[in-house]
Amino acid sequence: MDVYLPIANLSVNGLFIVLLGGLTGVLSGLFGVGGGFLTTPLLIFYGIPPTVAAASAATQVTGASVSGVLAHSRRGGVDYRMGAVMVAGGVIGALLGAGLFRLLQALGQIDVVINMLYVVMLGTIGWLMLREAIQALRPGKGGGDAEPRKRRHHPLVAGLPFRWRFYASGLYISPLAPLILGTLVGMLTMLMGVGGGFMLVPAMLYILGMSGNVVVGTSLFQILFVTMVTTMTHALTTKAVDIVLAGLLLLGSVMGAQFGTQVAMKARPELLRLVLAGIVLAIALRMLYGLGVQPDEIYTVAPL
Repeated sequence: MDVYLPIANLSVNGLFIVLLGGLTGVLSGLFGVGGGFLTTPLLIFYGIPPTVAAASAATQVTGASVSGVLAHSRRGGVDYRMGAVMVAGGVIGALLGAGLFRLLQALGQIDVVINMLYVVMLGTIGWLMLREAIQALRPGKGGGDAEPRKRRHHPLVAGLPFRWRFYASGLYISPLAPLILGTLVGMLTMLMGVGGGFMLVPAMLYILGMSGNVVVGTSLFQILFVTMVTTMTHALTTKAVDIVLAGLLLLGSVMGAQFGTQVAMKARPELLRLVLAGIVLAIALRMLYGLGVQPDEIYTVAPL
């Protein structure tokens, strides 16, 4: 079933794009991440221009996050005060990222930068997830589980001024910490088309020291609003959002999110992280290979 994408200016297999969106939805249900960090590189492998892939994936992540936020909100798993501060930072980051995106686009380097960012980010995140999953699986083989460490925020966070109480997260910290974190994630969302959950969730746990029962819901809350702003910014500035592509991805992600939620209730989290780490590292290596080899079509653009 071929479908024409007007902004990407090519025809694609519509069923494949829907299945790809389904993968994003599964990841959203399993891990509380938007899934754009896998959707964008897979779209690039399929032949979608990196700028269109990044902009359209951000649009699709918005829809994939809605059902997750509603589900976590019903059980009290969202810290709205913390989420609002992160959203404010994310909006600032998205606007800064839009300026950087346009600059790199004008220089003709945006595609290379997007690919390089993915190699670095996916390689780092994949390795950290793999190491953590292996360490988590080891105690079950020997005698006795390792004693869990006490949750606390990073010393740098403790030194920041103007402390607020975030009751749902059980924290008394400066709002500057989540604001800065939200700004960084907003810039990545604009440049890479990611929701940022793969960075937010570990940062909220190990840097901010948030309670684990509100981390996933608060992450999805931030992702929802920041990707909305990113989508509107892309539509008004870069004009790289392909609504047909985003719609196909969204169709798959809605179904995939329900399946991912069911699997998450039954499977061991350590095994899920191990599988995801393998997928992330494989994609990082494939993108690194793509940066180093000679392209199939070599051409130059010269003034007339």
